[in-house]
Amino acid sequence: MSATIIWSEHYMDYKWAYTHPMSPVRLALTMSLARSLGVLDDVELSEPLGIDDSVLTTVHSQGYVDAVRAVSQGATSMNAPVLERLFGLGSADNPIFDGMHDAGSMLVGGSLAAAQAIASGRVQRAVNIGGGMHHAMKGHAAGFCIYNDCSIAIKWLLENGYDRIAYIDVDAHHGDGVQAQFVGDPRVMTISLHQHPATLWPGTGWATEVGDGDAAGTAVNLGLMPGLGDSLWLRAFHAVVPSMIAAFKPQILVTQIGVDSHRDDPLTDLALTVDGHAAAIRALRALADQYCEGRWLSLGGGGYGVVNVVPRSWTHLIASALDRDVDTETRISDDWIAGAQDLSASIHPDYRRPPEATMGDGGTSTYVPWDGDGGAEPPEGVSESAQRQTDKAIIATRRAVFPLHGLDPEDPRD
Repeated sequence: MSATIIWSEHYMDYKWAYTHPMSPVRLALTMSLARSLGVLDDVELSEPLGIDDSVLTTVHSQGYVDAVRAVSQGATSMNAPVLERLFGLGSADNPIFDGMHDAGSMLVGGSLAAAQAIASGRVQRAVNIGGGMHHAMKGHAAGFCIYNDCSIAIKWLLENGYDRIAYIDVDAHHGDGVQAQFVGDPRVMTISLHQHPATLWPGTGWATEVGDGDAAGTAVNLGLMPGLGDSLWLRAFHAVVPSMIAAFKPQILVTQIGVDSHRDDPLTDLALTVDGHAAAIRALRALADQYCEGRWLSLGGGGYGVVNVVPRSWTHLIASALDRDVDTETRISDDWIAGAQDLSASIHPDYRRPPEATMGDGGTSTYVPWDGDGGAEPPEGVSESAQRQTDKAIIATRRAVFPLHGLDPEDPRD
């Protein structure tokens, strides 16, 4: 299976502030870990495309782009409260930094390069770990995201021969910006699995959000309660996502692989392991192979275990795209660990954790398939109450959206 990995050292310019949880060090460590394990041997990396306002304004307003450019250069005449109120710029989540327009544009150029590589037929899979900025809205920054590269790449695909695109977002936070962009477009199905919106920002992504007008049924939301681990997350995923993909029959799968669902993430409350992340990534690859002739565009996203989690999980992503899967018991070299410890000195102590020694956490890739109200016994280590709670989320989503595709929400065969 042919694949390309998009990378630029300029991704390191997307740096909010020393005290900010999203450190670009996580990207550099991912690439160095992938190299140290031989995942990138003989792989030629691709550069992001240069882009201009005409690309950004397929999704964003010109006024917003102008504002980002102005603050990037210290040239705005607006005061701080106005900038934050109008454009989301200058908040604690989205502090202004020099060059932020160019840094945000670079990530968009990476995702656009990935989309074009697949559309051209040159490759079937493409990964841009710098992308996945799924919260950015038409006219304002949000949730650490300046420009919404996910939506821009999907827009480009729609304008270049694709008319059925599935977007699957596994970040712990709801993929709100992408859903908002396509909520009325029947050509795009957005599926988001996230921590329950009653318990985590941005507070959207309820099961009842199913899409507007002709697009009813193309927004799919599965909100999962805090504390959920690998086996229940995978149970929920497989109870909803494959059926939706089979019903929608997309031509290409676009995935946002935020890994802030990890049990050690400092910003969220889910409890997955790197092993669970690897299982989810491989399940997404299998869906692309089964339903999209292998076409799989995969992006990064959240993840604030900068040293101890993100590099391992996204190395599994890169390895999966290249069909070079890494066993989760694989040991990480002492040299990489030492280098990661050195780099961690540049990370705020709130987000600094020591690197791990293996490519997994002793988690699981197994799960008990959802069986409707069949009363399946939970796996070892999972309580009946946790499984019941997960099943309530599953059935809420299925009841909201499955009938819109002619499927029976109560029947596990659908």
